[in-house]
Amino acid sequence: MDLMETYKRLPVRFSYGKGVYLFDQNGKRYLDMIAGIAVNSLGHAHQELSEAICKQASKLLHISNLYENPWQEELARELLSEFWTSGKVFFCNSGAEANEAAIKLVRKYFKDRGENRYRIITFHNSFHGRTLGALSATAQERLHSGFEPLLDGFDYATFDDFESVLKLIKPETAAILLEIIQGEGGINEASAEFLKKINDLCDKEGLLFVIDEVQTGVGRTGKFFAYSHFDLQPHIITLAKGLGGGVPIGAIIAKSSVASAFSPGSHGSTFGGNPLACSASLVVVKNVKRLLDSVEKVGTYLKSGLEYLNVGKVKGRGLMLGLEIDKDCQDVVLRALENGLLVNCTAKGVIRLLPPLILSEGEAKEALDLLKKSL
Repeated sequence: MDLMETYKRLPVRFSYGKGVYLFDQNGKRYLDMIAGIAVNSLGHAHQELSEAICKQASKLLHISNLYENPWQEELARELLSEFWTSGKVFFCNSGAEANEAAIKLVRKYFKDRGENRYRIITFHNSFHGRTLGALSATAQERLHSGFEPLLDGFDYATFDDFESVLKLIKPETAAILLEIIQGEGGINEASAEFLKKINDLCDKEGLLFVIDEVQTGVGRTGKFFAYSHFDLQPHIITLAKGLGGGVPIGAIIAKSSVASAFSPGSHGSTFGGNPLACSASLVVVKNVKRLLDSVEKVGTYLKSGLEYLNVGKVKGRGLMLGLEIDKDCQDVVLRALENGLLVNCTAKGVIRLLPPLILSEGEAKEALDLLKKSL
Protein backbone atom coordinates (compact mmCIF):
# COMPACT_ATOMS: atom_id res chain seq x y z
CA MET A 1 0.00 0.00 0.00
CA ASP A 2 1.31 3.46 -0.92
CA LEU A 3 -0.35 5.23 2.02
CA MET A 4 1.47 6.13 5.24
CA GLU A 5 0.51 3.82 8.09
CA THR A 6 -1.24 6.48 10.19
CA TYR A 7 -4.59 4.69 10.51
CA LYS A 8 -5.80 1.25 11.54
CA ARG A 9 -8.48 0.86 8.89
CA LEU A 10 -11.37 -1.58 9.23
CA PRO A 11 -11.70 -4.20 6.46
CA VAL A 12 -14.52 -2.66 4.44
CA ARG A 13 -14.74 -0.47 1.32
CA PHE A 14 -17.84 1.65 0.88
CA SER A 15 -19.29 2.51 -2.52
CA TYR A 16 -22.15 4.87 -1.65
CA GLY A 17 -24.46 6.01 1.09
CA LYS A 18 -28.06 7.09 1.55
CA GLY A 19 -29.43 8.71 4.67
CA VAL A 20 -28.03 6.95 7.74
CA TYR A 21 -26.81 3.95 5.75
CA LEU A 22 -23.61 3.08 3.89
CA PHE A 23 -23.22 0.31 1.29
CA ASP A 24 -20.05 -1.62 0.55
CA GLN A 25 -18.74 -2.88 -2.78
CA ASN A 26 -20.86 -6.02 -2.48
CA GLY A 27 -24.04 -4.09 -1.75
CA LYS A 28 -24.13 -4.95 1.97
CA ARG A 29 -25.88 -2.28 4.03
CA TYR A 30 -24.45 -0.76 7.22
CA LEU A 31 -26.22 1.47 9.72
CA ASP A 32 -23.79 4.34 10.20
CA MET A 33 -23.66 5.32 13.88
CA ILE A 34 -20.36 7.17 13.63
CA ALA A 35 -21.07 9.59 10.72
CA GLY A 36 -17.45 10.09 9.72
CA ILE A 37 -16.66 10.93 13.37
CA ALA A 38 -19.52 13.40 13.90
CA VAL A 39 -19.10 14.93 10.44
CA ASN A 40 -22.00 13.76 8.26
CA SER A 41 -24.64 15.80 10.11
CA LEU A 42 -27.29 15.32 7.42
CA GLY A 43 -26.32 11.75 6.62
CA HIS A 44 -25.21 10.58 3.19
CA ALA A 45 -26.32 11.87 -0.21
CA HIS A 46 -28.59 14.50 1.34
CA GLN A 47 -30.42 15.95 -1.66
CA GLU A 48 -30.32 19.64 -0.73
CA LEU A 49 -26.68 19.45 0.34
CA SER A 50 -25.66 17.56 -2.80
CA GLU A 51 -27.48 20.04 -5.01
CA ALA A 52 -25.85 23.01 -3.28
CA ILE A 53 -22.38 21.51 -3.71
CA CYS A 54 -22.96 20.73 -7.39
CA LYS A 55 -24.46 24.15 -8.08
CA GLN A 56 -21.60 25.98 -6.40
CA ALA A 57 -18.97 23.77 -8.05
CA SER A 58 -20.37 24.73 -11.46
CA LYS A 59 -19.94 28.42 -10.63
CA LEU A 60 -17.00 29.09 -8.35
CA LEU A 61 -14.90 26.83 -6.11
CA HIS A 62 -12.25 29.12 -4.73
CA ILE A 63 -11.24 32.77 -4.83
CA SER A 64 -8.88 33.04 -1.80
CA ASN A 65 -9.37 35.60 0.93
CA LEU A 66 -7.93 38.44 -1.11
CA TYR A 67 -11.46 39.46 -2.07
CA GLU A 68 -14.84 39.98 -0.46
CA ASN A 69 -16.70 36.75 0.15
CA PRO A 70 -20.52 36.93 0.43
CA TRP A 71 -20.73 33.20 1.20
CA GLN A 72 -18.61 33.70 4.32
CA GLU A 73 -20.64 36.73 5.33
CA GLU A 74 -23.95 34.87 5.16
CA LEU A 75 -22.59 31.85 7.02
CA ALA A 76 -21.08 34.06 9.70
CA ARG A 77 -24.47 35.70 10.27
CA GLU A 78 -26.11 32.29 10.68
CA LEU A 79 -23.51 31.18 13.23
CA LEU A 80 -23.51 34.43 15.17
CA SER A 81 -27.28 34.29 15.52
CA GLU A 82 -26.69 31.33 17.87
CA PHE A 83 -23.80 32.93 19.80
CA TRP A 84 -24.51 34.47 23.20
CA THR A 85 -23.24 37.95 22.33
CA SER A 86 -21.94 40.04 19.42
CA GLY A 87 -18.93 38.46 17.78
CA LYS A 88 -16.79 37.88 14.74
CA VAL A 89 -16.02 34.70 12.79
CA PHE A 90 -12.84 33.38 11.19
CA PHE A 91 -13.07 30.43 8.76
CA CYS A 92 -10.48 27.70 8.28
CA ASN A 93 -10.50 24.04 7.22
CA SER A 94 -10.49 21.78 10.30
CA GLY A 95 -10.82 21.52 14.04
CA ALA A 96 -7.07 21.54 14.56
CA GLU A 97 -6.81 24.75 12.53
CA ALA A 98 -9.66 26.29 14.50
CA ASN A 99 -7.93 25.51 17.79
CA GLU A 100 -4.60 26.80 16.47
CA ALA A 101 -6.34 30.06 15.58
CA ALA A 102 -7.90 30.23 19.04
CA ILE A 103 -4.50 29.73 20.70
CA LYS A 104 -3.00 32.48 18.57
CA LEU A 105 -5.92 34.81 19.27
CA VAL A 106 -5.50 34.32 23.03
CA ARG A 107 -1.83 35.24 22.85
CA LYS A 108 -2.37 38.18 20.51
CA TYR A 109 -5.16 39.57 22.70
CA PHE A 110 -2.95 39.84 25.77
CA LYS A 111 0.15 40.89 23.83
CA ASP A 112 -1.79 43.84 22.39
CA ARG A 113 -2.76 44.80 25.94
CA GLY A 114 0.86 44.78 27.03
CA GLU A 115 0.32 41.82 29.38
CA ASN A 116 2.71 38.87 29.61
CA ARG A 117 -0.09 36.32 29.69
CA TYR A 118 0.16 33.39 27.33
CA ARG A 119 -0.31 30.15 29.28
CA ILE A 120 -3.48 28.15 28.67
CA ILE A 121 -4.97 25.61 31.06
CA THR A 122 -6.34 22.49 29.35
CA PHE A 123 -7.44 19.11 30.72
CA HIS A 124 -6.27 15.52 30.90
CA ASN A 125 -7.97 13.28 28.30
CA SER A 126 -8.74 16.30 26.13
CA PHE A 127 -8.30 16.33 22.37
CA HIS A 128 -7.75 19.52 20.40
CA GLY A 129 -6.05 18.34 17.21
CA ARG A 130 -2.90 16.89 15.65
CA THR A 131 -0.97 20.00 14.64
CA LEU A 132 1.87 20.87 17.01
CA GLY A 133 0.10 23.68 18.85
CA ALA A 134 -3.19 21.80 19.14
CA LEU A 135 -1.30 18.64 20.12
CA SER A 136 0.51 20.56 22.86
CA ALA A 137 -2.88 21.66 24.16
CA THR A 138 -4.07 18.04 24.09
CA ALA A 139 -3.30 16.47 27.47
CA GLN A 140 -2.81 12.85 26.40
CA GLU A 141 0.72 11.48 26.78
CA ARG A 142 0.14 8.63 24.32
CA LEU A 143 -0.47 11.18 21.56
CA HIS A 144 2.62 13.20 22.51
CA SER A 145 5.03 10.28 22.19
CA GLY A 146 7.62 10.87 19.49
CA PHE A 147 6.76 14.52 18.94
CA GLU A 148 8.59 16.06 21.89
CA PRO A 149 9.50 18.72 22.73
CA LEU A 150 6.00 20.10 22.68
CA LEU A 151 5.25 23.81 22.64
CA ASP A 152 5.51 25.57 25.97
CA GLY A 153 2.53 27.45 27.36
CA PHE A 154 0.08 24.73 28.39
CA ASP A 155 -0.79 23.48 31.88
CA TYR A 156 -2.91 20.36 32.37
CA ALA A 157 -5.68 20.14 34.97
CA THR A 158 -7.97 17.25 35.92
CA PHE A 159 -11.27 17.33 34.04
CA ASP A 160 -14.28 18.30 36.15
CA ASP A 161 -11.99 19.05 39.14
CA PHE A 162 -12.10 22.77 39.90
CA GLU A 163 -9.46 22.65 42.62
CA SER A 164 -6.94 21.25 40.15
CA VAL A 165 -7.55 24.32 37.98
CA LEU A 166 -7.02 26.76 40.82
CA LYS A 167 -3.63 25.21 41.57
CA LEU A 168 -2.43 26.00 38.04
CA ILE A 169 -3.31 29.71 37.96
CA LYS A 170 -0.17 31.82 37.47
CA PRO A 171 0.47 35.48 36.60
CA GLU A 172 1.10 34.27 33.01
CA THR A 173 -2.19 32.38 32.75
CA ALA A 174 -4.25 33.75 29.87
CA ALA A 175 -7.08 31.31 29.22
CA ILE A 176 -8.87 28.07 30.02
CA LEU A 177 -9.63 25.75 27.09
CA LEU A 178 -12.04 22.84 27.50
CA GLU A 179 -14.59 20.58 25.82
CA ILE A 180 -18.11 20.40 27.29
CA ILE A 181 -17.96 16.68 26.50
CA GLN A 182 -14.56 15.11 25.86
CA GLY A 183 -15.09 13.07 22.70
CA GLU A 184 -11.78 11.32 22.06
CA GLY A 185 -11.23 11.13 25.81
CA GLY A 186 -14.18 8.79 26.30
CA ILE A 187 -17.42 10.87 26.16
CA ASN A 188 -16.68 12.52 29.51
CA GLU A 189 -19.18 15.28 30.30
CA ALA A 190 -18.33 18.22 32.53
CA SER A 191 -20.77 18.95 35.34
CA ALA A 192 -22.84 22.12 35.37
CA GLU A 193 -21.28 23.14 38.69
CA PHE A 194 -17.74 22.78 37.33
CA LEU A 195 -18.52 24.74 34.17
CA LYS A 196 -20.14 27.56 36.16
CA LYS A 197 -17.09 27.80 38.40
CA ILE A 198 -14.79 27.96 35.37
CA ASN A 199 -16.94 30.67 33.82
CA ASP A 200 -16.88 32.71 37.04
CA LEU A 201 -13.14 32.17 37.51
CA CYS A 202 -12.44 33.55 34.05
CA ASP A 203 -14.50 36.64 34.85
CA LYS A 204 -12.77 37.13 38.19
CA GLU A 205 -9.20 36.62 36.93
CA GLY A 206 -9.62 38.29 33.55
CA LEU A 207 -8.98 35.02 31.70
CA LEU A 208 -10.38 34.12 28.31
CA PHE A 209 -12.82 31.20 28.37
CA VAL A 210 -12.34 29.07 25.25
CA ILE A 211 -14.69 26.17 24.48
CA ASP A 212 -13.74 23.55 21.91
CA GLU A 213 -17.03 22.76 20.15
CA VAL A 214 -15.37 20.90 17.28
CA GLN A 215 -17.22 17.67 18.08
CA THR A 216 -20.09 18.95 20.23
CA GLY A 217 -21.10 21.94 18.11
CA VAL A 218 -23.66 22.37 15.32
CA GLY A 219 -26.47 20.46 16.97
CA ARG A 220 -24.66 17.31 18.10
CA THR A 221 -25.92 17.51 21.73
CA GLY A 222 -29.43 18.82 21.05
CA LYS A 223 -28.48 22.49 21.26
CA PHE A 224 -26.78 24.30 18.40
CA PHE A 225 -23.77 24.85 20.67
CA ALA A 226 -23.20 22.52 23.62
CA TYR A 227 -22.34 25.39 25.97
CA SER A 228 -25.95 26.59 25.54
CA HIS A 229 -27.11 23.80 27.86
CA PHE A 230 -25.51 25.85 30.63
CA ASP A 231 -25.35 29.50 31.69
CA LEU A 232 -21.93 30.13 30.12
CA GLN A 233 -20.39 33.09 28.33
CA PRO A 234 -17.32 31.90 26.42
CA HIS A 235 -15.05 34.45 24.80
CA ILE A 236 -14.08 32.04 22.00
CA ILE A 237 -15.54 28.81 20.60
CA THR A 238 -14.09 26.56 17.91
CA LEU A 239 -16.06 24.57 15.33
CA ALA A 240 -15.46 22.02 12.55
CA LYS A 241 -16.56 18.40 11.96
CA GLY A 242 -20.35 18.64 11.50
CA LEU A 243 -20.19 22.22 10.25
CA GLY A 244 -19.82 21.21 6.60
CA GLY A 245 -21.70 17.91 6.55
CA GLY A 246 -18.67 16.24 4.96
CA VAL A 247 -17.04 19.20 3.23
CA PRO A 248 -13.96 20.35 5.20
CA ILE A 249 -14.55 23.60 7.06
CA GLY A 250 -13.65 24.95 10.49
CA ALA A 251 -14.34 28.20 12.29
CA ILE A 252 -13.73 30.17 15.42
CA ILE A 253 -16.25 32.58 16.87
CA ALA A 254 -14.95 35.21 19.25
CA LYS A 255 -16.56 37.95 21.29
CA SER A 256 -16.10 41.20 19.35
CA SER A 257 -13.75 42.77 21.90
CA VAL A 258 -11.49 39.71 21.69
CA ALA A 259 -11.77 39.20 17.93
CA SER A 260 -10.40 42.71 17.35
CA ALA A 261 -6.93 41.42 18.31
CA PHE A 262 -6.75 39.82 14.86
CA SER A 263 -5.86 42.48 12.29
CA PRO A 264 -5.06 42.16 8.57
CA GLY A 265 -2.02 39.91 8.20
CA SER A 266 -2.03 38.57 11.75
CA HIS A 267 -3.68 35.30 10.76
CA GLY A 268 -5.02 33.70 7.60
CA SER A 269 -5.92 30.63 5.57
CA THR A 270 -5.62 30.03 1.84
CA PHE A 271 -8.59 27.69 1.56
CA GLY A 272 -10.53 28.74 4.66
CA GLY A 273 -14.16 29.63 3.99
CA ASN A 274 -14.07 29.18 0.23
CA PRO A 275 -17.38 29.43 -1.67
CA LEU A 276 -17.85 25.64 -1.93
CA ALA A 277 -17.32 24.98 1.79
CA CYS A 278 -19.51 27.88 2.86
CA SER A 279 -22.31 26.96 0.46
CA ALA A 280 -22.35 23.43 1.88
CA SER A 281 -22.17 24.69 5.45
CA LEU A 282 -25.10 27.06 4.94
CA VAL A 283 -27.31 24.12 3.99
CA VAL A 284 -26.09 22.14 7.00
CA VAL A 285 -26.56 24.97 9.49
CA LYS A 286 -30.07 25.86 8.33
CA ASN A 287 -31.17 22.20 8.40
CA VAL A 288 -29.59 21.49 11.77
CA LYS A 289 -31.47 24.40 13.34
CA ARG A 290 -34.68 22.60 12.37
CA LEU A 291 -33.42 19.24 13.69
CA LEU A 292 -32.57 20.22 17.27
CA ASP A 293 -35.80 18.98 18.85
CA SER A 294 -35.45 15.67 17.02
CA VAL A 295 -31.81 15.29 18.11
CA GLU A 296 -32.84 15.74 21.73
CA LYS A 297 -35.82 13.38 21.43
CA VAL A 298 -34.01 10.60 19.54
CA GLY A 299 -30.93 11.05 21.69
CA THR A 300 -33.01 10.51 24.84
CA TYR A 301 -34.55 7.39 23.30
CA LEU A 302 -31.13 6.03 22.29
CA LYS A 303 -29.59 6.78 25.68
CA SER A 304 -32.46 5.02 27.47
CA GLY A 305 -32.01 2.03 25.17
CA LEU A 306 -28.30 1.85 25.95
CA GLU A 307 -29.05 1.98 29.68
CA TYR A 308 -31.60 -0.82 29.25
CA LEU A 309 -28.88 -3.05 27.79
CA ASN A 310 -27.30 -2.90 31.26
CA VAL A 311 -23.80 -3.75 30.08
CA GLY A 312 -21.92 -0.62 31.12
CA LYS A 313 -22.02 3.05 32.00
CA VAL A 314 -23.85 5.26 29.50
CA LYS A 315 -22.45 8.76 28.98
CA GLY A 316 -23.09 11.87 26.92
CA ARG A 317 -26.17 13.70 25.65
CA GLY A 318 -28.06 14.23 22.42
CA LEU A 319 -26.53 12.16 19.65
CA MET A 320 -23.07 12.13 21.24
CA LEU A 321 -23.18 9.02 23.42
CA GLY A 322 -20.77 6.50 24.85
CA LEU A 323 -21.18 3.05 26.36
CA GLU A 324 -18.32 2.28 28.74
CA ILE A 325 -17.68 -1.45 29.14
CA ASP A 326 -15.13 -3.18 31.35
CA LYS A 327 -12.81 -4.27 28.54
CA ASP A 328 -11.22 -3.15 25.28
CA CYS A 329 -14.15 -2.56 22.94
CA GLN A 330 -12.35 -3.05 19.63
CA ASP A 331 -13.69 -6.61 19.36
CA VAL A 332 -17.23 -5.24 19.69
CA VAL A 333 -16.51 -2.78 16.86
CA LEU A 334 -15.43 -5.65 14.61
CA ARG A 335 -18.45 -7.80 15.48
CA ALA A 336 -20.72 -4.82 14.89
CA LEU A 337 -19.13 -4.35 11.47
CA GLU A 338 -19.95 -7.98 10.63
CA ASN A 339 -23.52 -7.35 11.76
CA GLY A 340 -23.92 -4.24 9.61
CA LEU A 341 -23.43 -1.63 12.32
CA LEU A 342 -20.74 1.06 12.34
CA VAL A 343 -19.58 2.22 15.78
CA ASN A 344 -16.26 3.44 17.13
CA CYS A 345 -14.08 2.51 20.10
CA THR A 346 -12.50 5.42 21.98
CA ALA A 347 -10.48 5.57 25.20
CA LYS A 348 -10.08 1.77 24.77
CA GLY A 349 -13.26 0.83 26.64
CA VAL A 350 -15.91 3.25 25.37
CA ILE A 351 -18.17 2.42 22.43
CA ARG A 352 -18.86 5.80 20.84
CA LEU A 353 -22.06 6.64 18.96
CA LEU A 354 -22.12 9.76 16.77
CA PRO A 355 -24.86 9.10 14.21
CA PRO A 356 -26.16 11.55 11.62
CA LEU A 357 -28.49 14.10 13.20
CA ILE A 358 -31.31 12.90 10.93
CA LEU A 359 -31.48 9.59 12.84
CA SER A 360 -35.06 8.49 13.58
CA GLU A 361 -36.32 6.50 16.57
CA GLY A 362 -36.86 3.51 14.30
CA GLU A 363 -33.25 3.65 13.12
CA ALA A 364 -32.10 4.13 16.71
CA LYS A 365 -33.98 0.96 17.68
CA GLU A 366 -32.30 -0.91 14.82
CA ALA A 367 -28.92 0.31 16.09
CA LEU A 368 -29.72 -0.88 19.61
CA ASP A 369 -30.76 -4.33 18.33
CA LEU A 370 -27.57 -4.66 16.26
CA LEU A 371 -25.40 -3.45 19.14
CA LYS A 372 -27.01 -5.92 21.55
CA LYS A 373 -26.29 -8.69 19.05
CA SER A 374 -22.69 -7.50 18.73
CA LEU A 375 -22.19 -7.37 22.50
